[in-house]
Amino acid sequence: MKTKILLSWSSGKDSAWTLHTLRQQPNVEIIGLLTTFNEVNNRVAMHGVRMELVEKQAEAAGYPLWSVPLPFPCSNEEYESRMRTVIERAHREGITHVAFGDLFLEEIRAYRERMMAGTGIQPIFPIWRTPSDTKALAQEMLKNDLRTVLTTVDPKQIGTAFAGRMYDEGLLNDLPSSADPCGENGEFHTFCFDGPMFAHPISIQVGETVVRDGFVFTDILPVK
Repeated sequence: MKTKILLSWSSGKDSAWTLHTLRQQPNVEIIGLLTTFNEVNNRVAMHGVRMELVEKQAEAAGYPLWSVPLPFPCSNEEYESRMRTVIERAHREGITHVAFGDLFLEEIRAYRERMMAGTGIQPIFPIWRTPSDTKALAQEMLKNDLRTVLTTVDPKQIGTAFAGRMYDEGLLNDLPSSADPCGENGEFHTFCFDGPMFAHPISIQVGETVVRDGFVFTDILPVK
């Protein structure tokens, strides 16, 4: 019997790398990719990625997309209620684990563990490590041809010019020493458009960059 896993999918590099990591395990069956969307604009929260692009990721990865619409604004109570409904569905369908691409933030991990307590489904963290290990992780991703672009930047932590840049060695070298190389402290968010977890690359175009709600967002456009 294989372990049935639902993967929390942000559209960024860490969830993509989690998928790649899980695929190396022969006793794992990935059932789907779970993504929450702002139901007003059909985009991934914080990443600002269009739903159409996430659907293309799911198709390229070969898994169904479990989309969860969230109101905007969304209270924590409403978020937890809608997620609870999805987790109940997962349990009914025989899923035993939900995988997250978190790297080292203990409070985030503890929150997810509290959320899943008593549901019959266990949270797992396949690429969990220490803060000192994320530079090596970033380099491992790049070495394995993961290609991703910065969609959101927190200008309080890194410069606004990072928005819309490709995630590569040049970017890693340009990041301030205070920034985590994987952006785990919220320095930036990404959209992954190619890598070993996809059957084919996703054609994209980097669009307009805007400042909104204290963050810098670059629109990533699908190329038909």
